[in-house]
Amino acid sequence: MKKIGFIGAGNMGLPLLMGATKLLGAEQLTFFCADEFSNKRAHETTGVEQAESLEKLVQTSECVLLAVKPQSFGEVLPVIKANTFDGQVIISLAPGVTVEYLSQETGGKTKIVRTMPNTPAMVGEGMTAVCYGSNDFTAVEKKLVQDLFETVGKMVELPERLMDAAVVANGSSPAFVYIFMEALADGAVKFGIPRATAYEMVAQTVIGSAKMLLETGEHPGKLKDNVCSPGGTTIAAVAALEEAGFRNAVIKACDACYEKATGLKK
Repeated sequence: MKKIGFIGAGNMGLPLLMGATKLLGAEQLTFFCADEFSNKRAHETTGVEQAESLEKLVQTSECVLLAVKPQSFGEVLPVIKANTFDGQVIISLAPGVTVEYLSQETGGKTKIVRTMPNTPAMVGEGMTAVCYGSNDFTAVEKKLVQDLFETVGKMVELPERLMDAAVVANGSSPAFVYIFMEALADGAVKFGIPRATAYEMVAQTVIGSAKMLLETGEHPGKLKDNVCSPGGTTIAAVAALEEAGFRNAVIKACDACYEKATGLKK
């Protein structure tokens, strides 16, 4: 019996498979991918052996991690349902797919973990929101889930009613940050800084700003105030952002993201 079987090893599945290999060892894991490129890459990167079939993976894994898009669930979930066993843990990475739906579609015998990771997991700096679908998880099972996601960053536990909001907070938001970083770098390039240098300066500034927020515990508004000298360059720039509706644009983006996430619910 394998500890975890990974269905899919793409942008999210592969970093977690790599983390699980460091955590548990390759012999405790298996995976199955629909395409040969992903199979080869996953094996060469981690040393984990591919399962003979999707059916075999489900039959021989204490925990099954679903790292496929919701569009593929119609093919994958019937196989899980036909091969699962009582008490098996199913971990889903898909946005908008509810615990109730997953439980029904896997036969009602499984323990469901609904999660929302993000792509910075690929560099070990991910943020994952986790929802346990019931109260019957053992301490050992919860520790396995926590240890797994902490191999690729940080983890927070949320009730399911907040899991769609997690898509806003961490699932989709890296894209918002990248747009801001690109625009900021464009502004620097406009005044003569080489693009590669601008990207490096902007990226390090974002890293440092995030680290200050996490490590000082200060309100972001206070940290912003600390940079804004009276009559200075920063407050002039902040005023321009406010005039252009920067905060409102971000909040509207979050509204659109949340509306889409709730619309994906099964």
